[in-house]
Amino acid sequence: MIEILIVLAALVLAVLFVVRPGRVRPAQLAPFQGWNYAHRGLHTQDKQVAENSLPAFAAAVAAGYGMELDVQLSKDGQVVVFHDDTLDRVTGVQGRVDAFTWEELQKMPLCGGAERMPLFTEVLAVVEGKTPLIVELKSGPRNRELCQKTLALLREYEGPFCVESFDPTVVAWFKNNAPDIVRGQLADDFGSYKKMPAPMAFALSRCLGNCLARPQFIAWGPRKKNVMVKLAEAFGPMKVFWTAHADMDTEALQAEYDGVIFEFYAPPPRY
Repeated sequence: MIEILIVLAALVLAVLFVVRPGRVRPAQLAPFQGWNYAHRGLHTQDKQVAENSLPAFAAAVAAGYGMELDVQLSKDGQVVVFHDDTLDRVTGVQGRVDAFTWEELQKMPLCGGAERMPLFTEVLAVVEGKTPLIVELKSGPRNRELCQKTLALLREYEGPFCVESFDPTVVAWFKNNAPDIVRGQLADDFGSYKKMPAPMAFALSRCLGNCLARPQFIAWGPRKKNVMVKLAEAFGPMKVFWTAHADMDTEALQAEYDGVIFEFYAPPPRY
């Protein structure tokens, strides 16, 4: 009986060790707490203002919102702001973003309008440190290069920012190379990782990569949380929600989460 209790205790301790988030000082989190973050900028449902476009970020700044955006690399190594791995949904062009040079990407209108995919430096120039940024690094075949170049650009930027990724190895890179920057783990329910092998989907949906990344906040999607995620949150990291819509109980979300990423409605900038 004692042996069984010892084994069970060891298993519990192992689980807690794996999901434990990283330590962070309250002062580090303060610039990001209590904000509503415009998802990919303040874009519109009718696509008149395209997601991740300069007008979308300018509109978010003007409205006083924080904002969440996505960075990845072009073929020639430019850090661009764009969400999807592939171009077809937003530009109508077939192929991956990293298969085209920056010059080629500039010929592709966003959502059929006049705007083009911006460089990360262009977005930073629009925001000018006026509101906080959550910068998501997209995972791909050149993660190290993306991390290095994004970090270099952020080091030159004067304003509040934090980083996040669905890929715990990207988050771990920032833990090891820029521990002063607040970092977060994006996660969602098992069913959302449809393109991944089941063991990897299980690990990511349970935040088992925390043992590598030690994220200081967890950004969770709209689906029900599993026990592992709840255990990770019990350690007290900052909690971020994505993505809120007007038909949700937004007041309840703001009460539960330190930051809420939203789209297609107009919540107060701060809560």
